[in-house]
Amino acid sequence: MTWLKKNRQALLRWGGTLLSFVLLAALVSIYREDVLAALRRVTLANLLLAFGCLLLSRLSNVARWHTLLRSGGVPIALKDTAALTFTGLFANNFLPTTIGGDVVRLAGAMQMGYDRAVCLASLAADRLVNLTGMCLAAPLGIYQLFQLTPLAATPSLALGGLIQKGWDFLRRTLASLTLWLRQPWALLRALFFAWGNLLFVAAAYYFLIRGLGEYLPYWRIIGLVSLSYFITSIPLSINGYGLHELTGTAIFSQIGGISIPVSAVVVVLQRLLMVSASTPGAFFLPGVLSKMDRSEQKT
Repeated sequence: MTWLKKNRQALLRWGGTLLSFVLLAALVSIYREDVLAALRRVTLANLLLAFGCLLLSRLSNVARWHTLLRSGGVPIALKDTAALTFTGLFANNFLPTTIGGDVVRLAGAMQMGYDRAVCLASLAADRLVNLTGMCLAAPLGIYQLFQLTPLAATPSLALGGLIQKGWDFLRRTLASLTLWLRQPWALLRALFFAWGNLLFVAAAYYFLIRGLGEYLPYWRIIGLVSLSYFITSIPLSINGYGLHELTGTAIFSQIGGISIPVSAVVVVLQRLLMVSASTPGAFFLPGVLSKMDRSEQKT
């Protein structure tokens, strides 16, 4: 019983991941021929366009955190921020939660000799700014949710969950924003880059959907990406694996009106391209480790 209590969250994540993958595999097997046909339609040009958009979204993340660090008084070079950010994104592919990537970023920044308190606060602020960007786009997704008659009785429950999640996060991290509340322009610049991240991710979906022969207006994709972000933030699987793909398939097919086979292919390709866009972190990792080693030798 004690072991179960200690490992309850881990078991829930692993169980959620396994269940999500099983359901996704079952869904793909049902539409196997349609899925294969969709895969044959996608072109290299569309894949490259989607990959380029996702790479730009990663660079937007770099710029957002760098803005917060510099405005917080951390004299870090842009190349070091990029190295830490991509290393954290790369680590996210293997760690149980997305928080793991933040731990990697914090550890790297501390070992480079930067102030722990400010770096920790900047990471909390980075997440809050990103959440704010998603919240601003959420009405575009909620509007589409309201248009579905079968869900007319449930949107209030879904919206209530989103509001509660946003309020809890805001309450926990508001204190960390004290430093940046005196610098509203820095916060606005960071929010601009948060929007850049969202818009580039949505653009990647747009190119993939078009490449598979279907169409969804860009503004609708932005709203659906926002909805998917909030749902997949629930810690029910390992780093969202399986849950992200299953949720994305359901959202794009049931709310967006894209066929189920195309929706499944799009979200899986998006995940693979997202992982590929984080691979520069593998090249930055040795450099980050060497900086950490030099810092330890100095201390």
